[in-house]
Amino acid sequence: DGTGHLLMSPFEDLVKTYYVGRCYNCCEAIIHAANEYYGLNITQEDMKLFGGFGGGMYSGLVCGNLIASVSVLSKMIIKESAGKEAADVRPVISSLVRSFRKQMDGLTCAELKPKYYSKEDRCLMTVLLSAKVLENCVNEWKESVV
Repeated sequence: DGTGHLLMSPFEDLVKTYYVGRCYNCCEAIIHAANEYYGLNITQEDMKLFGGFGGGMYSGLVCGNLIASVSVLSKMIIKESAGKEAADVRPVISSLVRSFRKQMDGLTCAELKPKYYSKEDRCLMTVLLSAKVLENCVNEWKESVV
């Protein structure tokens, strides 16, 4: 595939395994890998909640990788509800979105697909770059709460 030049972290490698090896869509691959890697305790049944977000909700809208990444961080940060914990959640999610936009030069599948999609690898490059952004944001968040 076209990722030979990238040095992948264990998390990115796990994301690739779910995307390529198990044929999940972008959102599902990030969620499954994060669940395994970070021990999020999301059930297999609950994983179905994320299936419809691939391909920007199959409409070219917000990238499923970003939706998955927001979901992962929310699961890690929120103890009860985002409404009650907005002061804790907002800066982390805002930082993620800024980092994603900067790395990817866009937020929607319609913007990203022309840059990163290939027939042979589908959106693998987008998935791997998104995994890197998510992993960096998780690490920054963990360092900030120590």
